Amino acid sequence: MNNSVRNTGRLLWAGLRALLVLTLVTGVLYPLAVTGVAQALFHDKANGSEIKADGKVVGSSLIGQSYDLPLKKGQETPEPDLKWFQGRPQNGLGTNSVNTRYKLILSGATNLSADSKVLVHQVEDAQAAVIKDNSVPGYTVERSQVPADAVTSSGSGLDPDISPAYADLQVHRVAEKNGLTVAQVQKLVDEQTKGRTLGFIGEPRVNVLELNIALKALAAKG
Repeated sequence: MNNSVRNTGRLLWAGLRALLVLTLVTGVLYPLAVTGVAQALFHDKANGSEIKADGKVVGSSLIGQSYDLPLKKGQETPEPDLKWFQGRPQNGLGTNSVNTRYKLILSGATNLSADSKVLVHQVEDAQAAVIKDNSVPGYTVERSQVPADAVTSSGSGLDPDISPAYADLQVHRVAEKNGLTVAQVQKLVDEQTKGRTLGFIGEPRVNVLELNIALKALAAKG
C-alpha cells in the first residue's frame, strides 16, 4: 500500500512538473519569442498594418472604409461623399444583431450566383450610379468604362483596394469637387498605384485610404 501511494505521488509530481514546464514553454516563452520576432522583423504587419495621418491612426491598409456623407433626416442609406475616391461596393456586409453594445462591422460575400436576378439588378443599379456620380461637365463616363470592381463587392465586402481603372474613372469628379486639375489628381493616382506583388502575383491596385490621405494633403496645398 505504501509503495502504491509513493508511486502515485511520484506520478503526480512528474505530471505536475510536465504541466509547469509545458505551461512555461508554450504559454510564456514561445508567445514572447514569436511576439519579439514579429515586432522586430514585421513591426508594421504585427500591429495591424496601421495607416497614420496627422500623427494618428486612421485605419488599416487591409480593411476598406466608407466615404459617405452624414445621414440626413429620414435617410436609411447614406450618400457617398463625392469629394473622395470611393471604394468597392460593400454589399457583402452583414448586420450585427448579437452584440448590441458595440457597432461591429461584419463582413461576408453576397453569395449570389452569376445568373441571380438580384445580383444583376444590384450591378445595373451600381453601374448607373457610377456613371451618374462620375460624369461631370466636359466628361461623361461611358458604360464600357465601368470596371467590375466598381459594381461588385469583394468576398469579404471590405476590400481596401480598387483597380487603377476604377481610380482613373473617378479622377475628373474628384478634381472638380476639390478644385484641383485633372492632371494633378491623375498624377496622384499614378503615384499611389501599386504593381503586382513580386511582379506576377495579383493585380495592380490602389489603396483607397492611402489615396484619399494623399488627396487631402494635395487639396490642403490648394
